[in-house]
Amino acid sequence: MKSELWLATKPASEALAISTDTLKRRREVCDGFLEVGTHYVPGPTLNSPITWCVERCHQAFLQRGMQIRARKGTG
Repeated sequence: MKSELWLATKPASEALAISTDTLKRRREVCDGFLEVGTHYVPGPTLNSPITWCVERCHQAFLQRGMQIRARKGTG
């Protein structure tokens, strides 16, 4: 089984080539599509870093982009 890469917010955003703010805004708690426990896990306290599964986030961004393009007919 392949192990997944989990990174803190800044390194994860760099790996995904997006800003840290964009990554955080895409969480479901901010009306986004990245789900807690699947795409990211919060730390045990409010000041703890969020850890992100880079592969799952990448797949979610890809899927979301394809859905938007399909709706607009730009496939």
